[in-house]
Amino acid sequence: MQPDTGTTKLSIIIPTLNEEKLISNILNIFNKEFKEKFRAELIISDGGSSDETLNLITDNVDKVIRHNGEFKQNISRGRNQGAKSSKGDVLVFLNADTFIYNPDELFEEALELLNHPDNVAIAFPIRVFKDEEKLFDKIFHGFYNLYVKMLNNVGIGMGRGECHMVKRYYFEKLNGYNENLYAGEDYDLYKRLRKKGKIVFANKLVVYESPRRYRLFGYPKVIYNWLINSVFVTLFKKSVSKDWEPVR
Repeated sequence: MQPDTGTTKLSIIIPTLNEEKLISNILNIFNKEFKEKFRAELIISDGGSSDETLNLITDNVDKVIRHNGEFKQNISRGRNQGAKSSKGDVLVFLNADTFIYNPDELFEEALELLNHPDNVAIAFPIRVFKDEEKLFDKIFHGFYNLYVKMLNNVGIGMGRGECHMVKRYYFEKLNGYNENLYAGEDYDLYKRLRKKGKIVFANKLVVYESPRRYRLFGYPKVIYNWLINSVFVTLFKKSVSKDWEPVR
């Protein structure tokens, strides 16, 4: 583990649960040079992995939080636990099945946007891994990214949960993610954040994700689950899903 060498600006929190296939890809992005440049710490918040995930954690990880409770931890609790153990002024919640091809450029520009006093959070466009992206992936995510941008432009607030970047002050003021939500927690947080300030959709700062969920369930089922959960979160402050089925 890396020693604490001074004031931490950026806390990167990665929730994990049986991510042995992909965890190394995302961890390798945040090397010593990156962490020094951005005064960053790297935190793993593990929900009780039973595979090799924890054995694959590298020395650049500063903290590992393990969930050992009797109840199954959802991703909201995992992210919140990571945030409680962090020190940074800016919190980044990054899913374990994501990848950033140009991390220095992305974080430089995102932090510059977040420096504006009116801005409380960044929403990122999401696409499928470059080497796995198919035509329909491009079409769907192109339209969905425009939809997310539109929601933020009209003042509703939205950010795909694959990557959230939030000012710590506002995250704590809102008590973080709603731990009663098993889906739609990303939409819920950004909807509440929008009431505190502006959410910037960073058009060119793309975060890439694994297409595994779309490949297993198909886009119609995934979209339906997103839609029905967002409606229930908006109207009733609860999710329809009582569990979010892991795909590995």
